[in-house]
Amino acid sequence: MEQLSSHHGVMSSITAFLPDYLIQHYPLIIVCSLLFIAILLFSFSKLRMDIIALLTITAITISGVLTPSEALAGFSDPNIILIALLFIIGESLVRTGISYKMSEYILKIAGKNDICIIIYIMLGAALLGSVMSSTGVVAIFIPVAISIANHTGIHVKKLMMPLCIAALISGMMTLVATAPNLVVNSELNHFKLKEFSFFSITPIGLGVLAVGVIYCILTRNWLLSTEQASPTNTPPKRRKITDLIRDYKLIGRAHRAQILAGSPFVGRTIDALHLRSEHGVNVIGIERWRKFQKVLIPVNGSTEFRENDILLLDMSHSEADYRTFLTTNNLEPKVLRGEYFSEQVKEVGMAEVALLPESTLCGKTLNEIDFRGKYFLTVIGIWRNHAPVETNNLFQERLEMSDTLLVCGDWGSIQKLQTRTNDFVVLDYPSDIDDIAPASSQAPMALINLAIMITLMVTGIVPNVVAALIACLLMGATRCIDMTNAYKSIHWPTLILIIGMMPFALALNKTGGISLISAWLEVHLRSFGPYMVLTFIFLLCSTVGLFISNTATAILIAPIAIDLALKFGYSPHPFAMTVAIATSASFITPVSSPIKTMVVAPGGYSFGDFVKIGVPLTFLVMAVNIALVPVFFPF
Repeated sequence: MEQLSSHHGVMSSITAFLPDYLIQHYPLIIVCSLLFIAILLFSFSKLRMDIIALLTITAITISGVLTPSEALAGFSDPNIILIALLFIIGESLVRTGISYKMSEYILKIAGKNDICIIIYIMLGAALLGSVMSSTGVVAIFIPVAISIANHTGIHVKKLMMPLCIAALISGMMTLVATAPNLVVNSELNHFKLKEFSFFSITPIGLGVLAVGVIYCILTRNWLLSTEQASPTNTPPKRRKITDLIRDYKLIGRAHRAQILAGSPFVGRTIDALHLRSEHGVNVIGIERWRKFQKVLIPVNGSTEFRENDILLLDMSHSEADYRTFLTTNNLEPKVLRGEYFSEQVKEVGMAEVALLPESTLCGKTLNEIDFRGKYFLTVIGIWRNHAPVETNNLFQERLEMSDTLLVCGDWGSIQKLQTRTNDFVVLDYPSDIDDIAPASSQAPMALINLAIMITLMVTGIVPNVVAALIACLLMGATRCIDMTNAYKSIHWPTLILIIGMMPFALALNKTGGISLISAWLEVHLRSFGPYMVLTFIFLLCSTVGLFISNTATAILIAPIAIDLALKFGYSPHPFAMTVAIATSASFITPVSSPIKTMVVAPGGYSFGDFVKIGVPLTFLVMAVNIALVPVFFPF
């Protein structure tokens, strides 16, 4: 009661000075104003989307339109929990090597035929994306596409766009494949209507996938010059870690040294010793005894040194300076063989990471951004203007937009850079990673756990969220993933975005906005029939999706589409399904989805490339939707 009184108090204090005609529609005006501001902020990309979502929750609560419990209801929504659990399932597939083995298989069976390669990449991405995050699928397949391009001589621009399109279409494969599907399903539940089943969307998705594959094959040379369209005669081989060391001119810079008793290093952290700023020394890793075996552990600024630790150092000093450094700090030199990194590949890896055009790191030094502290990786080389940057202090070098960074650390941290979609994209892994997966021995159990989840979801024995929770518990019990990596795998910005946009649907309904919009559409669309209404809903989703994420689009449009169908006396399911299909068919601009943003840099695409490919494909998918949806979901 106290909360309700406080809520009405806020409303009264705000409306006390407004004219009567504004007071009548005040709540709806506030909601529409906040929605418009949110869309503008999403479009300008000046703030992170999850921050915008949190701001909207705060604003809509302060305005008095919703109570705090209503504005924060998304945190208790089962679909939010389900999406988080699916991130964990996807990470389990990565850690057990299943996802990478699937992508590696494409290279073996496709040969050098560009049509076959496009087909296999799209089918693989769509299949994998049906049970895990589409963003994760793109992160997995980007290095695979680059590797295929390197092996075959096919220009990478030919492969990245089909990968992007397939990842978006994968959201149409199953109910749990993408967040907008779950949002639409949740909206059906809010209207007390029958929800979709696990495979309800699959027939339409398969039709769209078939059209998408054919379209990508026919348009595979649209974005290429004459020289780029033809494969080269001598494709370069995929590089190994030793090749990266040679190309970045790191030979002679790596050293091993053991910490002896009485060393000033013992008991102190890397940051406390100021090794970079005062000595120009970079610690890449530490060899340490654990459970009767020596392992190479990754380091960050808070890593504490122990006696008998063997340090892997990167430094460009002369031999005399190196000896002086060892003597001063009571360190003993150890032999470092040329094949050292290849032997340690299970513990430590390297990869090339490109800065994305909109990266916030451009113009900053590695010291300023605290790269190792944030990402638990060490930058050991910078590639700029077709050559490695040669400097005595790499960490004072200011990063430029075209830079490629050579990072060193554990493979898990390297793969985590894929989720930093605003700053990085991992261009390629060295071939040494081919057999590396932290839990590769548990791959059969991961497949069994995945099959159990799908079976439970298809049969409806338990709710979808419970099925996913059972699968996650099984993944943990069978050591496919541990708790630390399970928590890390959850992409919290995505969850916060959905939670932050959910109050708009409730607010529009509470203030009469949905009824008002539906009534206006009812007047103008009733004479056109159900097929034209489906077309309008699809185009509305496509237009809104040019500026904001597909999840936010689904949250806004789904209740309007369902309410409109009920007013017309139609079944709401074909209209709800159209929203689900249309929100995944956001092909036209690269700014509304991280899936598209991730392929811009490695594919060398421009904004116009997405428009050129995306506009015709959007209309093709709309045609497939209008043709198939009424067949499986009659009006």
